[in-house]
Amino acid sequence: MKICKIKIIWDDGMWIAESEDELGIVLESESFDKLVERVNLAIPEMLELNCNYKGDFQIHFEAERLITRQAVA
Repeated sequence: MKICKIKIIWDDGMWIAESEDELGIVLESESFDKLVERVNLAIPEMLELNCNYKGDFQIHFEAERLITRQAVA
């Protein structure tokens, strides 16, 4: 079974999803849940178009959010 690895990061007010493989996924959304939904809908088409794959697959999401703060003096 194919495992699709998707990295999600928070950057400048947007959630961004990218795959680091042949899928070629690059999507963004203001909502984490909507982004996951968009990825879920896009992967079957991207698997067929970019990988010539039509079988079962799993999605592995890796999410990360970086917050820069300043210490109180």
